[in-house]
Amino acid sequence: MSSSEKKVRLSAGDVELTIDPVNGCRISGLSVGGTELLRQGDRYGCFPMVPWCGRTAHGRFRSGGTVHELPLNSPPHAIHGTGRDTSWRTARQETAEAAFYYDLADPWPYAGRVTQTFELTEDGLTLSLAVETYGDSFPAQAGWHPWFRRSLDGRDVALSFDAAWQEERGADHLPTGNRIDPLPGPWDDCFGMPEGVDVKLTWPERLELTVTSRDEWVVIYDEQEEAVCVEPQSGPPNGLNTAPRLVTPIEPLEISTTWSWVRL
Repeated sequence: MSSSEKKVRLSAGDVELTIDPVNGCRISGLSVGGTELLRQGDRYGCFPMVPWCGRTAHGRFRSGGTVHELPLNSPPHAIHGTGRDTSWRTARQETAEAAFYYDLADPWPYAGRVTQTFELTEDGLTLSLAVETYGDSFPAQAGWHPWFRRSLDGRDVALSFDAAWQEERGADHLPTGNRIDPLPGPWDDCFGMPEGVDVKLTWPERLELTVTSRDEWVVIYDEQEEAVCVEPQSGPPNGLNTAPRLVTPIEPLEISTTWSWVRL
């Protein structure tokens, strides 16, 4: 079976979403009215960041009295979790909705399950992630890393957002712990939005797309010519160490984001 045959396609009107469960359960394509919105390629599209987001300093994090070490897949740090490098299983699939899961395993030191759901309409897409434990409580993060195309039909995207603060970034690309007034781009930076993530991408005369989430953290990355990334997530980079959120037997980690669009 070819990789294309393993992909799952959802549709709503003239909107088509293509999911690649084998390649990290990433969105490999989002077409609106025949226009592809995501950068193409096996590393791109939109992948889930789980059970951590962004960089974890030197691949180490502490849970209780134990220090765990993760592979340094972006030396000197560990980046973006294990979900994007894992083959997921299909839990359910309908015309415009689907759900997938995988069980946490090495190199992640705790047992649990991650579930990702997709709900597509003609004017939006809602993504959800849930992290559950099979036993011990553990710190975790979850979020998404979409690669939106910078240009649609020769029209470059404009970003618009109003953040309460920016996490100051050190030379090691990790937040220093200081919160500063938002600086102009280009960015590879984390921003705080206490009222919830709300970032607008506008391709003039083509499309206006808004990324929202109830969570307050978003990383903006626009240092590449081909794409811009708007990454809602449950905590800041290195958050396993600086802002740990525990997954417990009675309280999973849950996060959702909605991309809504208007054709211009």
